[in-house]
Amino acid sequence: MKLLAFETATEACSVALYLDGEVRERFEIAPRRHAELALPWAEALLADAGVARTDLDAIAISRGPGAFTGVRLAIALAQGIAMALDRPIVPISTLKVVAASLVLPYATEPAGSKQRILAAIDARMGEVYAGAFMRDGADLVALSDETVGTPDAVILPDEDGRWHGAGTGFAALDGALQARLQPHLASVDAQVLPHASDLAQLASLAYARGETVAPERVEPAYLRDNVALTLAEQEALRASK
Repeated sequence: MKLLAFETATEACSVALYLDGEVRERFEIAPRRHAELALPWAEALLADAGVARTDLDAIAISRGPGAFTGVRLAIALAQGIAMALDRPIVPISTLKVVAASLVLPYATEPAGSKQRILAAIDARMGEVYAGAFMRDGADLVALSDETVGTPDAVILPDEDGRWHGAGTGFAALDGALQARLQPHLASVDAQVLPHASDLAQLASLAYARGETVAPERVEPAYLRDNVALTLAEQEALRASK
């Protein structure tokens, strides 16, 4: 199958092309440049691979949670391309992509066990987005509902055993989440950002299971009810950067 993937939900911007198991990606940490980069990168990846838009089977997106404008951008790009081609969209959780982007050798786990990953993204305003996953071969299985809240509100679905932390949420608020969960964490990588290459791999599996939606039915996962910030909140957010 052939699939184009957009990941723009965080400060990292990436686009990937999945070609029957081979993945090509453009990735850059580029705050506020996602709209400038994403579509030209997609066109370049298709051209370099000699693939026409009409050859694509689906478009994959990172549906959030994440930055409001970034999530909306990916959805808008995917909807435009998918509607023009009459192709479905494969929406994947951004937290799941973060978990997939964590590189850990299976040798770090006891024999017979599976890696359990808590993915967390800095949500600003004193909060983090969080979701728990377990590796199942090339895929990941969600172990809990995804949440947004203070680090003190994050709960592991199972506090026994070993967990691996991934994502910027572990660096937020002076590492409050990592400090609170330290007894349960075998490792933490607070530098992990979602990659479209991992999104594309996850989307290929989801596509094979029939987990696609029509372009007009794609829904973002903001988790927050108040996605539109007040002027005071916007000013406080800018001051925190």
